[in-house]
Amino acid sequence: MNNTVISVHNLVKKFGSFTANDNLSFEVYAGEIFGFLGANGAGKTTTIRILSGLSIPTSGEVNVAGFDAYSQTEQIKKNIGYMCQKFSLYEDLTVKENIILYGGIYGMSKSLIRERLIELLAKLRFQEYENRMISDLPPGLRQKLAFSVAVLHEPKIVFLDEPTGGVDPITRRQFWESIYETASRGITVFVTTHYMDEAEYCDRISIMNDGKIVALDTPERLKKQYNATSVEEVFIKIARPDT
Repeated sequence: MNNTVISVHNLVKKFGSFTANDNLSFEVYAGEIFGFLGANGAGKTTTIRILSGLSIPTSGEVNVAGFDAYSQTEQIKKNIGYMCQKFSLYEDLTVKENIILYGGIYGMSKSLIRERLIELLAKLRFQEYENRMISDLPPGLRQKLAFSVAVLHEPKIVFLDEPTGGVDPITRRQFWESIYETASRGITVFVTTHYMDEAEYCDRISIMNDGKIVALDTPERLKKQYNATSVEEVFIKIARPDT
């Protein structure tokens, strides 16, 4: 893995006197599953907003999918997928209508949208749900569809912000199988999660604390470094060093 798709050097993001991102530096590679961990308020969401072209850094160098985070935010948005913690599809539209809508937003041609629609419905075994309202689907099916729509246009990177919140363990496992399949196609998966067992599935993880990246390596190496049996134990030792 040596094709860098996200390059961050000395990233600082301030809101007035508050520093949300304090001199972050890291790289993420093509086809990598990169876990981005940290307690609430650690600075994860601010970082993701910058990497997604939704916010401009205060200082530092940030390049995403070959584009500059200061001057090329629109190009960044066209080359990424995004699935947020709160459900990201339109509940008052059908499954088919959501797929067509997002295909248009991503700038796909009508013929390509039709092609991907057929492929996606077959892959998810969603043919019977094609004309169902999103609001009528169980949470697990919604999550699967939201993820598939986020990569409908085959982006270079997909950002997943707490993607498995509120779903059962079996659905979470199935969701991660979809993540593996996506990464195997060369799409980089940048994921935040509160489930520490999910962090074990990532190729590498970074852990943020108070706006800084305080650890970054493979789960196995971090467990060895911190003399821990799980990523959760590593996280606790970093976030609560006195306990």
